[in-house]
Amino acid sequence: MQLTSPRLRAALLAAASLTLVAAVLPPPKALGIGDPLFPELGNPGYDVLAYDLSFTYKDNRSPLDAVTVIDARAQEPLERINLDFTNGTVAEAEVNGEPARFESVAEDLVLTPARPVAAHMPLHIVIRHTSDPRGRSDGGWVVTDDGLAMANQADAAHRVFPCNDHPSDKAYFTFRITAPAGLTAVANGVPGALPARRAAAPTTWTYRTVHPMATELAQVSVGDSAVVRGTGPHGLPLRDVVPAADRQKLERWLKKTPGHIEWMEQRVGRYPFENYGVLIARAKTGFELETQTISLFEHGLFTEEGYPEWYVESVMVHELAHQWFGDSVTPRAWSDLWLNEGHATWYEALYADGLGKYSLERRMREAYQRSDQWRAAGGPPAAPKPAAPGQKIGLFRPAVYDGAALILYALRQEIGAEAFDRVERSWVGEHRDAVAGTEDFVRLASREAGRDLGEFLKPWLYGSTTPPMPGHPEWSGAKGA
Repeated sequence: MQLTSPRLRAALLAAASLTLVAAVLPPPKALGIGDPLFPELGNPGYDVLAYDLSFTYKDNRSPLDAVTVIDARAQEPLERINLDFTNGTVAEAEVNGEPARFESVAEDLVLTPARPVAAHMPLHIVIRHTSDPRGRSDGGWVVTDDGLAMANQADAAHRVFPCNDHPSDKAYFTFRITAPAGLTAVANGVPGALPARRAAAPTTWTYRTVHPMATELAQVSVGDSAVVRGTGPHGLPLRDVVPAADRQKLERWLKKTPGHIEWMEQRVGRYPFENYGVLIARAKTGFELETQTISLFEHGLFTEEGYPEWYVESVMVHELAHQWFGDSVTPRAWSDLWLNEGHATWYEALYADGLGKYSLERRMREAYQRSDQWRAAGGPPAAPKPAAPGQKIGLFRPAVYDGAALILYALRQEIGAEAFDRVERSWVGEHRDAVAGTEDFVRLASREAGRDLGEFLKPWLYGSTTPPMPGHPEWSGAKGA
């Protein structure tokens, strides 16, 4: 048979080329960048610049149809490209406009392009796939009463879309979410042109980030939601997303956010992103989450009895503080998690102290009494033990929360409040939109204090027991006290 269609001929030649390339390459294998806590997370050889994610939502019982477009740059010659991806089915893949062979190995999606990619060359990857919200309880999609939300920390973004799923590779994001009539879709960042709604017809919503973001901070929510808009300090756009039926009930909590932002800005400087708000989801997760520009909260935190108002506000400040510590300044490795959670806990505790409900000194003294127990159970704050298999959320132990805030308290005791405030402002200012780790923090703190703090901070960061607290010789580690 004569091939008369140039497009068909090109497709068949590309397929034949892929077969020949695959025949001479060794079998694909899962890769990682060697993170001490997640050794198979992330992938070497390229830097992601941008993601363009399209999701079509039908209902909670059906996989979403999805297209992931990745723009990246090769950092070395690549015959194969590994992405992190699981819990979805791939239909086809392209690399630089040509069909690519794809295979799943462990939790990696391995692409074999039609021709090798040279170092420093651009990569344009298109993957058509599904994204399945069913049957997983270890992160990714969270099923809510009226739709879906995302909770990707620590290693679950690749259960939603193909990506380089490590916080050290931040990128810009565009989201396109198609949802049935009557539902509202939201995502990180700023909305595109307002969607034109048609009765009984699906609507597509578009959002994009103005600042780079780690994959674990991505957020997409679909539900019967109300979007409440407001204005924060210096004209900052505020956008809260709440169950439509509970808008009035939740309004009093939403009104607290401008004051929280002003309080944080007085301590660490201007809010670092394009907008902010809270996403209150009808779901039981057991946690709240600092997804970038739109923090995720459980509905019950605001509606169930038993949570004092000061406690709820301090939790809101915790997630807000993460926008500086963890989102804008992102950890270089997961063992640097203490920089995220320790700082968020510090400002949470400082806020509660200011309300006169739970003094900072009391909370730190109580943390000091338990610190050795926490270190024995989960490792020191800057060298945490890996979580048990299948329990990745187990990484979030007391040692990286109050145990890490205790390090900040010790640092302030050692260098004084004025130098400590300089450290905090310099940290978020100099590493804005970037990644940084523990050694970076030690160097910056030493510079602002005017002396080398390495020997002082090392036992606090890595020791199996808790050092003496400066200024409090009476504090003891009477474990269990």
